[in-house]
Parts: sequence; C-alpha cells; structure tokens
Amino acid sequence: MTNVRWYGRGGQGAFTVARMLGEIVSVYGDKYALAYPSFGPERRGAPVWSFTKTGNEKIADRSQPAKCGYLVVLDEGLMTENIGDYLDDDGVLIINTAKPERYTFIKRKIVGVDATKMALTIMGRPITNVAMLGAFARVSGMFALENAEAVLAGSFKGSLLEKNKQLLHEAYNAVKDGA
Repeated sequence: MTNVRWYGRGGQGAFTVARMLGEIVSVYGDKYALAYPSFGPERRGAPVWSFTKTGNEKIADRSQPAKCGYLVVLDEGLMTENIGDYLDDDGVLIINTAKPERYTFIKRKIVGVDATKMALTIMGRPITNVAMLGAFARVSGMFALENAEAVLAGSFKGSLLEKNKQLLHEAYNAVKDGA
C-alpha cells in the first residue's frame, strides 16, 4: 500500500487533491483508494492534513498513517524541522517552494516546485493543489496525466478546466526526470 500525506491550509484544496488522487488511481487506474481529511473546526488558513491510501487490494484500515511514502506540502510556511518524521525512510517530500535547497536539514529526498508562482500566473489565485498533483504525478509515476485531466473535467468546465490542465502540465514538467 502507498500512503500519501497532503499538508496545506484550509482553502488550499488539500482534501480536494487527496480525493482527486484517489479517483485517478481507482476509476482510471487499477488500484483501490481511500481519501480522507484530518481536521476539525479549522477555518480558512488553518493547517490541515489529508490522506490518500492506494493499493492493489481493498483498503480496510481507515486510520491515519504514522509514516507515508510521499508527503506533499502545499504551503511552504508549514515546513518544520521534524516534518521528515512523517516519511518512510525512503519517502519523498514534495514542497511548494522556489528554493528546496533551504531544507537540507531534512534527511529525505526533497523535490521542490514553485506551485504558488505557477498558480498565480495561470489561475490568478494562489490555489496550489492541482500544481502539486502535477508534481506528484512526475515524482511518483503513479498515473498518467490524461487520467488526471479526466478527473479535472469532472470538477471544472470551460476556461477554468483549461487553466487547471495547463497548471497540471506545467508543474509536471517543472520537475526534472522524476527528481
């Protein structure tokens, strides 16, 4: 089973992207998936965790994973020195940042993508979840972008869909060679 932990702030789409990944791999792929948030009465801007579990067999365990294969941070302001503790030993940290070299103190593989800049340029808003999904796709190799586009088409229409597709591809291409 692969555990993915999404870390963002309320309003950035951390649960939406967790759900999208689950839909991509289960509806358009050959995996089972479970996606769920972990937050209470938080408001817009408060830190939130979301999770996606994927696997080849039905997923019965609905508990929050202590460690994960991938940790995707949608807001660089949430970075802490101990954030790597949530990752498996061979886990990958994907950060929304223009300067991933700042985080050499985290002893895990780190991939940075400036999702905020991309989202502002393309969408006109700093909503980074689709960009981070594109970066995750490149790093993990878990799904084809066409499958992500199909899920996006279920949520967006017209120019908003086209902008989200552009954002997905730009972030995917910003990560070199699966980093």
